[in-house]
Amino acid sequence: MAGCGESQSGAGSNAPPATDAGVEVGIVSLKSQAVPRSINLPGRVVALATAEIRPQVDGIVRKVVFKEGGMVAEGDALYELDARKFKAAVDSAQAALQKAEASAKGASDTLQRNRALAANNAVSAQTIQDAETAQLQAQADVESAKADVETATINLDNTTIRAPIAGIAGKSVITVGALVTANQTDALVTIRQLDPIHVDLVDSSANLLNIRNQVEAGTLGRTVEGPPTVALTLENGQAYGKDGTIGLADVVVSETTGTFSLRASFPNPERILLPGMFVEAVVDIGQTPGAFLVPQRAVTRNSAGEATAFFVSADGKAETRVLTTSGSIGNNWLVTGGLKDGEQLIVDGLQKISEGTTVKPVAVTIDENGVIQQEIAK
Repeated sequence: MAGCGESQSGAGSNAPPATDAGVEVGIVSLKSQAVPRSINLPGRVVALATAEIRPQVDGIVRKVVFKEGGMVAEGDALYELDARKFKAAVDSAQAALQKAEASAKGASDTLQRNRALAANNAVSAQTIQDAETAQLQAQADVESAKADVETATINLDNTTIRAPIAGIAGKSVITVGALVTANQTDALVTIRQLDPIHVDLVDSSANLLNIRNQVEAGTLGRTVEGPPTVALTLENGQAYGKDGTIGLADVVVSETTGTFSLRASFPNPERILLPGMFVEAVVDIGQTPGAFLVPQRAVTRNSAGEATAFFVSADGKAETRVLTTSGSIGNNWLVTGGLKDGEQLIVDGLQKISEGTTVKPVAVTIDENGVIQQEIAK
């Protein structure tokens, strides 16, 4: 009998100690809250406006006025072409206008004289009709001459090539002495507006449908008026210090990629954002009211793929609960169903318990990296 007692005592020494208080586990108390929601989207920086400068008249470049890479205002001169032949064309058109006006005056005087003579039956009706026709033709010649003067003046003005928009001037592709032609294929220089600046974002149509379903179900909403705000992370991992806003959403989904485009606008006074840059954008889409942030370390999946976690029941035992999740935020699952305020979630000591195990809860804290700060007894 003594031998049997020693054998049973030895076998029991390898099992974890059992106490009336139960297995010690780390728990956190859950509290519902309005959880901000956002989505991460890739994006590319594009200029607010781009103007490729081309000449509208033929000529030799006599002067390059602007500074490459510098700021130009709308209407600033960029290039000056040889204007001599265009000045001569203006002078010729103005002389033709004066000649047409003189002819029109003569035709008007002739008509007035013939009308005076017709009152005394000194001229025929045909003569009056011919005089009226001559006056109308002379007036038409005046209007045509005025149009020629305006055209010649426009061509003269176009010998000074000006900036149509304000922005940053790029590299000039021609120098003084070069011959340029009207509406040539190659642009002389390109001007880009960089403040404010646009960022084109891309999202999947499936994600758009999910967001709409959450809005309709009441699990996602906005508490402030106005367009959604956007924060950027640059290519080197640095956060861009100024927030932007969504200004445009494309109404067409790509047939090849199943994505659609969003356009956000950002202030860019220091020209940190340059066209062509790749960025990562965080778009604020609202918040989920009455949701819970459940540490991912406490959640597992059952055979049906449902999210489950252990909780401390009212009688001090471990019980499994199925949770309704709606994505993740950091190291937490966003849970919108299956929980109530004040419930005790088991986050540590999970390897020592199963359904129905009597537990001794010990409050612990979890840092932003999901690591337990207060260790429980092992």
